[in-house]
Amino acid sequence: MTRTIPLDNSLIDEATEWRRYLHAHPETAFDEHRTADFVAAKLEEFGIEVHRGLGGTGVVGTLKRGTSPAAVGLRADMDALFIHEENDVDYRSTVDGKMHACGHDGHMAMLLGAARHLARNGDFDGTVRFIFQPAEETGDERCGGNEMVKDGLFEKFPVQAMFGMHNFPGAPLGTFMMRTGPMLASIDTFEFHIGSELSHPHSQFYVADPLLIAASLVQDMHAFKARYVNPAEPVVLSITQFQSGNPADRQSVHVTPDKAVVRGTLYTLNDTIRGQFEAGLEKLVRNAAEASGATHKFVFERGYPVLRNTQEETEFATSVAEEVAGADKVSAAMQPVMGAEDFAFMLGKVPGCYVFLGSAREGEATPRQLHNPAYDFNDEALPVGIRYWATLAERYLSQASAQQ
Repeated sequence: MTRTIPLDNSLIDEATEWRRYLHAHPETAFDEHRTADFVAAKLEEFGIEVHRGLGGTGVVGTLKRGTSPAAVGLRADMDALFIHEENDVDYRSTVDGKMHACGHDGHMAMLLGAARHLARNGDFDGTVRFIFQPAEETGDERCGGNEMVKDGLFEKFPVQAMFGMHNFPGAPLGTFMMRTGPMLASIDTFEFHIGSELSHPHSQFYVADPLLIAASLVQDMHAFKARYVNPAEPVVLSITQFQSGNPADRQSVHVTPDKAVVRGTLYTLNDTIRGQFEAGLEKLVRNAAEASGATHKFVFERGYPVLRNTQEETEFATSVAEEVAGADKVSAAMQPVMGAEDFAFMLGKVPGCYVFLGSAREGEATPRQLHNPAYDFNDEALPVGIRYWATLAERYLSQASAQQ
């Protein structure tokens, strides 16, 4: 049976205005100064205590009632992407080359909406932490989630559990998806350089051909994944950049290049596999270069860890989602997604659960996927997200108080 938290008539309209304002003024990783100003001002307007500066531009709002020491954390991400928006809407990005193409504008609006509701009408005993995190999109260890943790997030603002949410345009509006255990993959990036000398084709047999070596290595790396790693392990290996020669100089077509640079990403649900790939790919590059007489360099950079939901908190988040949306709209055993999320750094410190909220537009045959220049968060998802956050906070603190 669903339970509908009564929201002020004006709240959804205001949340929509907030979302569209944030969409029109995107800021990228660690540059979310105007965004943080906006979020902090709203929280203060609601009468919520505000702390700024964790992780650079992070904002933490604290709402405490009663005497219970219990505390729960709710997190939204703030950063936009380096993408040129193609949407023709009144609130399209005013910053050329940057846009909210992942729905973080909607995430902030939903959490602000829940903050306003809980500040004015919340029925709970304990503390709610509203955590607005910068720089989720970096893909490496210098990301907002990790930086806030390293800055003492949980020492300064202790919580018993953390919860996060992300919109999912490929699922029906108002549905929820989650799972216990690994839900999102780790992400690592790698690159290798092959060096030699410029050479005219008539004498190219005197020197190593870095382009040929690099092209062969691309194939070898995919063969390594296919033949030397357990195929039962979920792994996504992608070569995303290949640079060699100078296409702007047409005359350079008459010489073989003196270097090639290749970059790629690795996603997996198994930490051991990360180590196998780091060692295996480096060995491939080293052996190929040495066999050909070329120079080489290999760099493997660890990014986000695997995001793992804890069982008790996932069961709790599932029950809240069922209360808000109905059991028929909740999947508590979804397949893991081979993308990555730096909320994993927070879940590495405290138990919690990350969920997906379906946000497909009605009648849209092919939903605009995330990180797409034509993506735009579906405002119809705002009331669902606000109710989920508000219900979760009240229910969690109510249960925690009852157990004391």
